[in-house]
Amino acid sequence: MNERPFLSDIEELRRRAREDMESGAVTPAYGLDLNRAISILNSVLASEIVCVLRYKRHYFMAQGLNAEPIAQEFLQHANDEQLHADQVALRITQLGGAPDFNPEGLLSRGVAEYHEGDTLIEMIKEDLVAERVVIMWYADLVRWFGDADNTSRRLMEDLLAKEEEHANDLADLLTRVET
Repeated sequence: MNERPFLSDIEELRRRAREDMESGAVTPAYGLDLNRAISILNSVLASEIVCVLRYKRHYFMAQGLNAEPIAQEFLQHANDEQLHADQVALRITQLGGAPDFNPEGLLSRGVAEYHEGDTLIEMIKEDLVAERVVIMWYADLVRWFGDADNTSRRLMEDLLAKEEEHANDLADLLTRVET
């Protein structure tokens, strides 16, 4: 069994906490390559921003008999994705990094694609594909962060749960629109 010693000496904890205070929340106990973690989170940020933009476009472009409830779903998803982007940006700063909001290169930094779709069905399908991509990727990131960065892992778990909810919403919409 791989037992780790438990540091129970409070005075030693206090002494160690005073070292390198400018690192904020990042302590020597951080178990990952910090630059790699920040880079990955910036990729997540780029993906979330692309999703916000795609959902916003779909919200404004939704037309037709069934458009209003679907447009409202697109808007809700856009707002959720914006919240995700904000949460990820905050985590990046907590790790001492800088969130990359530069619009140039958003598509190449993240995994999300930006396909517009011409009809409601095409829009829903494009959004559903995008959600499925991030679901698979975020599940990998949950495992990657693991016990080495519990806070980022929990963030990714929360985002994963919301993306799964989005995928279910879109699958339900697709079924209703296609029948």
